[in-house]
Amino acid sequence: MNETHTRKFQKDLNSGLVALVLMAVLAATDEDAYGYDIAKRLLPPGGGEPLFKEGTIYPVLRSLAAEGWLASRIVPSYSGPPRRYYRITPEGRAVLAEWKATWAHTRDFVDHFINAAPSASEPTGSAS
Repeated sequence: MNETHTRKFQKDLNSGLVALVLMAVLAATDEDAYGYDIAKRLLPPGGGEPLFKEGTIYPVLRSLAAEGWLASRIVPSYSGPPRRYYRITPEGRAVLAEWKATWAHTRDFVDHFINAAPSASEPTGSAS
């Protein structure tokens, strides 16, 4: 298996999923969250490499805020630069509901074909 192809495929998948996951993370909490805190919440439960690099999160957060789907505020920090905190807006919750439905439909569609395809260990064609 070519690791470069797998990384490119994962990157292509992630480009559309980052916003969905970030909105879901913020919808799951009643508290405002800042970028590093959000990144920590994206760590895999069992450990290992996160699916999204921390650096990819910040531009997407800014973009979602520019759309009005997240509200943001800057809070001074005594231990470093000011932190920007984010909270999902009511409009963002409505968009998230639409995206969740789209994701479920897409996932089910893809799963239908993936589950119907023979695995690499299964023979293809007829045995005649």
